[in-house]
Amino acid sequence: MVRLKEIAEAAGVSTMTVSKALRDKPDVAAATKDRLRALARQMGYVPNVSAQQLRSGETRLLGLVISTSTNPVNPRLMLAIEEKTHELGYDLVLSQTLNRPDREEAVLRRLIQRRVDGIFLSPVYRLERTAAIYEELERRRFPVLLLGSRAPFCERFPAIESDDASAGEETTRHLFTLGHRRIAFFAGPLVSPTSQDRLAGYRRALRGAEIPLDDTLVFNAGSTIEEGASAALQFLAEGAGATAIQCSHDLIAIGAANLLLNQGFKIPQDFSVTGFGNILAAEHFRVPLTTVRQPKFRLGAVAVEAMAKLLRGESVGSQRLPASLEIRASTAPPRKS
Repeated sequence: MVRLKEIAEAAGVSTMTVSKALRDKPDVAAATKDRLRALARQMGYVPNVSAQQLRSGETRLLGLVISTSTNPVNPRLMLAIEEKTHELGYDLVLSQTLNRPDREEAVLRRLIQRRVDGIFLSPVYRLERTAAIYEELERRRFPVLLLGSRAPFCERFPAIESDDASAGEETTRHLFTLGHRRIAFFAGPLVSPTSQDRLAGYRRALRGAEIPLDDTLVFNAGSTIEEGASAALQFLAEGAGATAIQCSHDLIAIGAANLLLNQGFKIPQDFSVTGFGNILAAEHFRVPLTTVRQPKFRLGAVAVEAMAKLLRGESVGSQRLPASLEIRASTAPPRKS
């Protein structure tokens, strides 16, 4: 391994001059810097990153904690964060929680031990109002940026999220304009604030249209294709009389729509179906889904902008970015009796 001393001997200067030139210090002439850098490249010099980190107190590493990399909502978000942090000169350490609080705590503690400079964090939601690891992060004044809605246990950290309540309301209003009046809602997990925001938007649209809230039209549908199919079975068994189904996630919508189609129903002739998220499968489903297009890449880019401010010690507030409705073939006016 080539050392600074060897470069200095080859160039006929001091080791300190080489060190300052490679660190772009102002007290070395520009021409000398260029000459020494070229010589260092020619000799195959590789900087000692660990030593540089010890001197600066920075690792130039950022943690990215998500639920799973297989969640179809995450890839565009991850792409944006990796691309933008790279432009800032940082590398990412990726961890997955698998939606388990114990694993979330473990990966966060590992990131703290690795002395990352900050953490992008998609929380594992829970009913408890406090979580020890989040309290520890707050005590350390650790730069943490939430990717998603805040909940009581993590409310002290800034968050970047899409405006799910408004998007849910827009989806319901779209179904109203088509003529639907009894609209079932397939809700996500009760512990998830994002799922509750989407349900709140649906209810807000009902109130705005002066349509009475009917809790028999709200079904617990989880967050997977299988759970969406189970909710559709329950929906059919209970004979709710709805002409449209609004789902809080595209995977739920795909599971529900598959079940309905396999049972011989037609979409949208018998039931209009909507999703949320605009994952790739939504556009290429058997009946392309009307769904909410979340600004996933933009969310990631804004998150990096906010993290850069946190790392500079600046104050950062939470932001909600607008989402838009993508209308496709799965919604239409209800069949006339």
